[in-house]
Amino acid sequence: MKGKIGILLSWSFILILLSLFLVILYQEKQLEGPHEAFAKQKNEASEPATDLHPTVADKVDQLVEQAEELNIQVVITDDFRSIDEQNSLYDRGRDADGQVVTHAKGGESYHNYGLAVDFALRTHDGDVVWDMNYDGNNNGKADWMEVVDLAKALGFTWGGDWTRFKDYPHLQMDFGYSINDLQNGYYPPHE
Repeated sequence: MKGKIGILLSWSFILILLSLFLVILYQEKQLEGPHEAFAKQKNEASEPATDLHPTVADKVDQLVEQAEELNIQVVITDDFRSIDEQNSLYDRGRDADGQVVTHAKGGESYHNYGLAVDFALRTHDGDVVWDMNYDGNNNGKADWMEVVDLAKALGFTWGGDWTRFKDYPHLQMDFGYSINDLQNGYYPPHE
């Protein structure tokens, strides 16, 4: 009888350990987003960006078209930026003359991976402005915020919603990838 109880306890212990292992494995898989699983499988084939991601470029075109339908002219003032270009911008107001224009060094901006753009508005006089209160289409709403609403509906994240610092001209599509993911060679697939 004692032998049977010992065997039963041993099997119970093994089943408990196996159950714990499966629970831990399941939880890790739940935390791993689908992009990470894809990127880990395709990491060798992934290449750093040299231009806007095709989906981002398509959504930017849609944004410009939709804004035109509201009689708002959107100007894309910046899109893909190389690491060197990013470092030059970062140096402004620090090691170079001018005002600080970015808090991101090379490799720390979604621009460096083709996943972000900056925009401004063109007035009816042809001037390019960053005036968030400008209402060129005279509908009682700030054109800037109308563009932001259109961008969000297209899947962009707006830098004006950030809590640490505000970047009002900035729009990005990160596809669930963090800067750390991108720095480690994981890039959103191109469709």
